[in-house]
Amino acid sequence: MSIYGAMFSGVSGLSAQSRALGMISDNISNVNTVGYKSTKAQFSTLVTQSINKQVYTPGGVRANPAQQLDKQGLLQASASGTDIAVSGNGFFVVNEAATPGLGDNFMFTRAGSFNRDASGNLRNTAGYYLQGWALDPNGDPIGNTSVLSSLQTVNIGNLSGTARATSAAELGANLPSTAAVGDDQDISIQVYDSLGNAHDVTLTFTKVADNDWTYTVADPILAGTGATSGTVTGGGAGSITFDGNGVPTAITQPPIAITWTTGGAGASNIAIDIGTVGEIGGLTQFAGQFSLGKIDQNGVRFGEYAGVVINEEGVVTALFDNGETKDIYKIPVAQFSNPNGLAARDGNAYLQTAESGDVTLGGANSGGAGKLASGALEASNVDLAEEFTDMIVTQRAYSASAKVITTADEMLDELIRIRR
Repeated sequence: MSIYGAMFSGVSGLSAQSRALGMISDNISNVNTVGYKSTKAQFSTLVTQSINKQVYTPGGVRANPAQQLDKQGLLQASASGTDIAVSGNGFFVVNEAATPGLGDNFMFTRAGSFNRDASGNLRNTAGYYLQGWALDPNGDPIGNTSVLSSLQTVNIGNLSGTARATSAAELGANLPSTAAVGDDQDISIQVYDSLGNAHDVTLTFTKVADNDWTYTVADPILAGTGATSGTVTGGGAGSITFDGNGVPTAITQPPIAITWTTGGAGASNIAIDIGTVGEIGGLTQFAGQFSLGKIDQNGVRFGEYAGVVINEEGVVTALFDNGETKDIYKIPVAQFSNPNGLAARDGNAYLQTAESGDVTLGGANSGGAGKLASGALEASNVDLAEEFTDMIVTQRAYSASAKVITTADEMLDELIRIRR
């Protein structure tokens, strides 16, 4: 029985070492696969129980695959801004369908080589679509962020352009204290309507007494044409009073309400900041010439879509060539209590299992989740030197198991010849 047991034990050794070599082969063949996680063979004994402890009964060995999903791969720079890598714990959430429905599984991956497809969806080289939370105008995620159903495919294909209407303007200038009563000084501000059209709005400051100025706002002019483009319907006048040191002591600056008569833009309400009482920073009154210090306003012309950037918190921001930006998605990071318990699928993707525990969705760089690095990819975590060393050990162990079988065969042959 022991000779047969030894032979069967040797056979189990051949099988286990063959499985180990298969794992090594997979690791080596995927050494350049983005986000690949190596698998190691963990050997465990097979014990044949015996009632008599004085008699040893051979059992054998088996090789179990142990995934190394929690082992970080090196980050490598990429030329694509939509390539992203996780530095630390967690996975990207992906789906095999651009519009997930019943039967479409949410999966998890570290392979962040995402590129825009013909519809503008971000999809990796395995064909899986990146999932994220859509953001509202305030930059907050929409829906219940703790469940997978709140996610949708990240799409950057519907971003044609944007503009921003002017809602605030700030002036800085010196009104000459030597000006005669009745003298005027004009300050022209270029503002933008909700459609991105540029208009010139002129404020005329008139000295009405020593240290006392008023201003009026003229109807706007379409920039570059000289044609009147709107009507000032409110806030068309204000005033400013200075003390003997040229510092404002009283300011009246109502917001300017404008109804646009050309272009079809919505009405604008522009808050004008001409200074702060008791401070030098806006309008001042000192001797010398009229001088314009600054004109700042927060509107922008129409701008074409220029690309996206992704920060380390996972916020996807659209960029426009007018300098405007817009946060459109936030990429969550999925975490598991036992990531090595996930079930592997094609394309470096994994499914949740009972062994992995339930998925926890959260923002990147918070709650234990790793940071996201855009313009980077995570390389395979395979160590070639370690794999080749394991291959040598596996080969020797396989040869040794084969030797056990041949030795047991010779012993059986001797046993059979006893009868002759």
